[in-house]
Amino acid sequence: MKIALNGATTMHADLETDVAAARAAGYDLIEIWAAKLRRYLDEHSVDDLKRMIGESGIEPYSINSIEHVTFRTPAEYALIKTECEELSAIAGAIGCPYVVVVPGKLPDGASEESIIEESVRVLNDLADISSVHGVSLAFEFLGQTDCSVQTLDLCARIVEACGRGEVGLVLDSFHFYAGNSTFEALNSLDPAKLFIFHINDAEDLPRDQLTDAHRLFPGEGILPLQELKRGFDQIGYDRMVSIEIFRPEYWRQDPFEVAARARESTIDTLGLEIASAGA
Repeated sequence: MKIALNGATTMHADLETDVAAARAAGYDLIEIWAAKLRRYLDEHSVDDLKRMIGESGIEPYSINSIEHVTFRTPAEYALIKTECEELSAIAGAIGCPYVVVVPGKLPDGASEESIIEESVRVLNDLADISSVHGVSLAFEFLGQTDCSVQTLDLCARIVEACGRGEVGLVLDSFHFYAGNSTFEALNSLDPAKLFIFHINDAEDLPRDQLTDAHRLFPGEGILPLQELKRGFDQIGYDRMVSIEIFRPEYWRQDPFEVAARARESTIDTLGLEIASAGA
């Protein structure tokens, strides 16, 4: 299982530092935070970006992310499609296979049927854009109660309804737990549709009190990470794991130290063989 550093874990570092920290710690992959990407491209070209990442030996795996893609006004949706074209073109140019897309807020009175219909419509629209560049979309459910897609169970149904190879999903351990996703949904998941696994841990708080700021390094909290790993083993998923931790305390620390500790804790918690983790 390859290991990726997600730019959210080192939020205050720039993209060049993320790449350097990932290389120093022995990562295989990097998930590029979109805001850092734009800041980098303010002063550099896409060719510069491709060269920098290529020289590092780290593979670009995704660009994170296009937010709130569903249930938007026509004007807002036009901007979403423009953003999808922008990020997909960059991803395609640098050999990055995925762009992460996140569902919108839960409208008042929305039925599950309407959520599925809207999500499938939007994902197919955006996949028509991304696929021109050879890029696929990774749809990430969020466990918060105000998100229109809160569980793996519903997310997997939406991805299946899209019925196309360019659309898969993201499973984040924090959102899996916070949104009460079921292991039954994991056990029945097509591993080919699981494009990205985000790992993190969380403080021991009631689910409805957890926020992204309560995330921790893997193995330091109460999330069922070993059970998730057993579920992945059962369905034959061993593609990758990416460390995504939105913790302000970590953002203030040395990004090289954070990256190294995050990778080590992931290897220990999941019981990964160091040779298969890029060492």
